[in-house]
Amino acid sequence: MTITPLGSGQEVGRSCHLLTFRSTTILLDCGIHPGYDGMAGLPFFDRVDPSEVDVILISHFHLDHAASLPYFTERTGFRGRIFMTHPTKAVIRLLLGNYLRLMAMKRGGNSASHDGGDANSASNPDVLYTEAELQSCVDKIELIDYHQTIDLNLPSGLKFHALNAGHVLGAAMFFIEIGGRTVLYTGDYSMEEDRHLMAAELPKYHVQPDLLIVESTYGVQVHASRAEREARFTGTIERIVTGGGRCLIPVFALGRAQELLLILDEYWSEHPHLQNVPIYYASKMASRALRVYRTYANMMNERIRCKMDLGNPFEFQFIRNLKSIDVEGFDDRGASVVFASPGMLQSGVSRQLFDRWATDPKNGVLIAGYAVEHTLAKEIMSQPKEVVTLEGRRQPLNCLVDYVSFSAHVDFVQNRDFITKVEPRNIILVHGAKEEMGRLKGALMLHYNKLPENKRPTIAMPPNEVDVKLIFTRRRSAKVMGKLAQQQQTEDEEQNEKDESATPATGTKLAEPKEGDPIRGILVTQQNSSKIVSPDDLSTYTPLRVGSVSSRLHVPYVGKVEILRMFLKEMFRGVEETVEGMGAGGHEKTDGDEAVEGDCLVTTFYMHGGQVQVVVGKTKGVATVEWDCSPVGDVIADSIVALIMHAQSSAASIRLTARPCSHKRQKQDYLIEDPKELIQDHLRSLHQALKDQFLHVEATYEAKKATYDVKLDAIDGDGGESQGEHDGATTCIAVVEFESGLDDTAKITVESEDEKLASNVRECLQNVATSMAPVPID
Repeated sequence: MTITPLGSGQEVGRSCHLLTFRSTTILLDCGIHPGYDGMAGLPFFDRVDPSEVDVILISHFHLDHAASLPYFTERTGFRGRIFMTHPTKAVIRLLLGNYLRLMAMKRGGNSASHDGGDANSASNPDVLYTEAELQSCVDKIELIDYHQTIDLNLPSGLKFHALNAGHVLGAAMFFIEIGGRTVLYTGDYSMEEDRHLMAAELPKYHVQPDLLIVESTYGVQVHASRAEREARFTGTIERIVTGGGRCLIPVFALGRAQELLLILDEYWSEHPHLQNVPIYYASKMASRALRVYRTYANMMNERIRCKMDLGNPFEFQFIRNLKSIDVEGFDDRGASVVFASPGMLQSGVSRQLFDRWATDPKNGVLIAGYAVEHTLAKEIMSQPKEVVTLEGRRQPLNCLVDYVSFSAHVDFVQNRDFITKVEPRNIILVHGAKEEMGRLKGALMLHYNKLPENKRPTIAMPPNEVDVKLIFTRRRSAKVMGKLAQQQQTEDEEQNEKDESATPATGTKLAEPKEGDPIRGILVTQQNSSKIVSPDDLSTYTPLRVGSVSSRLHVPYVGKVEILRMFLKEMFRGVEETVEGMGAGGHEKTDGDEAVEGDCLVTTFYMHGGQVQVVVGKTKGVATVEWDCSPVGDVIADSIVALIMHAQSSAASIRLTARPCSHKRQKQDYLIEDPKELIQDHLRSLHQALKDQFLHVEATYEAKKATYDVKLDAIDGDGGESQGEHDGATTCIAVVEFESGLDDTAKITVESEDEKLASNVRECLQNVATSMAPVPID
């Protein structure tokens, strides 16, 4: 498996990661770098052949994760598929359309010059895509819900599902199954529930992924408590506006802006002395953005869902939406608070207002999110004396600049705890400055040093365009599914109940299957994934269907049915039979038909649960063997064919089928012996076997039972046998009984003072009885 960062390798921005395994290529995110313009801000797409990319997975709608998507899909040879969540697709169309307008403003143009089909815009290297190309890209996007599994039916068995990442509305982690291996890509994620979003979730049914690709934005930094950050945020704004200043809060139009608006609107409602200070949300997308948030309120936390039952939580009491703002004509006399995009101050309304207000010491700029390197937002955090305006002139920076992190990224403690719970076998750190990423790697390695070396995950922090290659051995495992899994669970519960009755401890868990436990089913391997299912579940969990093959063989047989019955029952245990009448014309007789000359009986013998049948009498001189093809059925059918041939040539068959001569003699019964006589024959055979092993054996017969008295002579001092009436002989009494008939296993009881002699006698009788007994085949 090869992982190559095409962006955000030892940097923040242009997230894009290439994953290749078993001839399948996946692109994780496709963003731009906010600190660079045009082609310079793209990921390093020259490292990949776009026509070989099978799928692109977009984690969320932020520009550094999604803004280069239209360029890659419309201006390269990409022919794969694109997946993202519903809110992400809804917001991407708004954000990327706004991004095009901001780029036009930065170049001194207007959005009209970027309408689809403009040849000049398409040929301009600074224009990554047009409005028409953006719409074409959006039309290709396919949607995925949280916990929905997508199977692309590729040879590598690629499947993936989305998990809530908590970063922004619709943000998703992707759990990928490919080639029998698993990868978890977090994208940007947050483990802290805020005023409108839930925290990220852990994978519930998949533990220990083979690879975890995780963000490292804040390295080893630890966030202050949420209450402390909110107090500092609202306190700084109050200090600026009560001093008559204007407070600029640069934000992205969607994402953290909605969280900050909720905080500030609530603070204003609790402080009446501030309610005369206006708060503006300056974004052309303001109303559309809030409409998206209202639409997907069901994907937010319980607090927002409860408020939706009473009203719209995003209809603010003290915040005014400005769909358009003319910075030059904006009346900024007096105190005010303005939320304006973009969040990095690289262009747009936030940059224009900053250039206008930066020289006044009463004003303030509050950075409330992560600031990317090479952006003005990052630059002013170091408090320079001068800044360069959008027009290129230098001016003093006299206003207050403060930073309060409301960035929805995990800090070190949250990131470390998440990684520990997931238990990955390999870790790749992305989306972080080189220094912060290095500190995080060192802290994780120190954290894992307490584990045995063979259980420590590998940790890599590759820069852009550097491959990380992971070598995996072929894994042989299979999932037990359907009825087999339920059966195994039932067995475990029964075992657990026994354990609880034996040791009534609280909190006892269900017994887990142990190594060596047998399981019987059908093993199906498809696209590097194996499963074991019951034949009844084959059509449910696989594209296969259950079929059967039946065979029929006609064997010449001129003997009597009684002969065949005797041979079959002596050979096989559990033989069943039915007898039906057959008319002279070959039709089956019913109870109402009268017997006529030429009628015959059709006898059918059933073995192996009815899967093997022998029909005699239906066709003269022929025995028909029918069976369902299987390894056991084929062996039984072969033995039956040999048995039928032998039944016609054995001495017993000849005696029973021979025709008597014409002279008078005593009438003999040519029918088969009584079953009791057969049992007596078996008991005499056991007697003979004992006599072959021991010198003195006496037998007493009683119907289906025989008692054998075995005496072993003592050995005198000279090595010869002692004389006399068996003085000093060792005696062993053995009893063999057939309770019902030859179909039942003989009951053998052996008693003797000499344990070795008793063991030898018992073993001899058991071996002979087993060899004479019919073969159990059910």
